[in-house]
Amino acid sequence: MRRLVRIASPLAALGLWQLLTSLDVNLWLRFEQFPTVVEVASAFADRVGTEAYWQDLGHSLRRITVGFLLAAVLGVAAGTAVARSRWAADVLGPLVEVVRPVPAIALVPVAILLLPTNEQGIVFITCAAALFPVLVSTRHAVRALSPVWEEAVLTMGGSRARVLFSVVLPGALPGIFGGLSVGIGVSWICVISAEMISGEYGVGYRTWQDYTVVDYPGVFVGMATIGALGWLTSTAVEMLGRRVTSWLPRPAERGGAGPGRAAASPAPAAPARTPSCSVPLPEKEPVP
Repeated sequence: MRRLVRIASPLAALGLWQLLTSLDVNLWLRFEQFPTVVEVASAFADRVGTEAYWQDLGHSLRRITVGFLLAAVLGVAAGTAVARSRWAADVLGPLVEVVRPVPAIALVPVAILLLPTNEQGIVFITCAAALFPVLVSTRHAVRALSPVWEEAVLTMGGSRARVLFSVVLPGALPGIFGGLSVGIGVSWICVISAEMISGEYGVGYRTWQDYTVVDYPGVFVGMATIGALGWLTSTAVEMLGRRVTSWLPRPAERGGAGPGRAAASPAPAAPARTPSCSVPLPEKEPVP
């Protein structure tokens, strides 16, 4: 039933769009200037058969991939450092809080002045857009971890590197992938805007060119392409997150158990383990 609703929802929206534009409805919103669904579909069919369409698609995907991967690596590393080191928090924390409210698209003049090519500038804008959602989500996820597991590893002689890669990063993965999911969406917004301003190729550049020559069906083809690419990349990130965190318990589906389906019973709780020493372990402080 849910699958039917998900299919019917966009079809109903397209049907309403076709109806309002074909009737040239002009009440408060002026639909007579909008292209119809049929016109957009025809323009899309024409564009798909051209080399320029796939060339623009490749440029945008390459910029997103490079910028997003850079943001993922830098964001996870910086977020973990800020959460676990007082020195990193004192040095990076104020800089993050000052730069984070600045929209990434406002950094276009900085990219033009700082980097030698427009291509590098667009990748820089894309990276900046995704960096802060990943960094902040990682920082909160690492700080929310219980210190019990870290203390257990240290008590058994584990090094701090072992704690980082065996306890901290695996435990923070759900929060990290939440930031990555947000970051990929913000990256698409900013890469399209950067392509409109300073790009030579790309979906955003082509969409802006269509607008300047009053090719409104072409504009909607670009918008539909951007939406489809954003949805596909966000879905890929979420699927990767579910695969990487498959060891985590999943919440049971809502609703009672229907006929022929046994109700899911909660797993028995693991017996509490008594610590080997009676002296309580001190609470760990961030490494200076």
